[in-house]
Amino acid sequence: MKNFIVCYTLENDIKREKIIKVPDVKKEDVLQDVLDKIVRSNYFIAKTDQGEYRINSSLIRYIQVLHEMHCIKYHTDHQ
Repeated sequence: MKNFIVCYTLENDIKREKIIKVPDVKKEDVLQDVLDKIVRSNYFIAKTDQGEYRINSSLIRYIQVLHEMHCIKYHTDHQ
């Protein structure tokens, strides 16, 4: 299993969610799953170290997928 950390930079906060996937999944696949979830829903639940957190998709400014000390950063443009 591969562990990924997805960092959501919101207007006033940063939330980190740990996602566990099968070994052959790439960071780009995880990012696409996250982007699909954001486009589909106004709100979604992220499981953080502090428990479950409801994220308003319109407040997301950046998304980072971290794995093995590498980072992919994308800008989201919700209007």
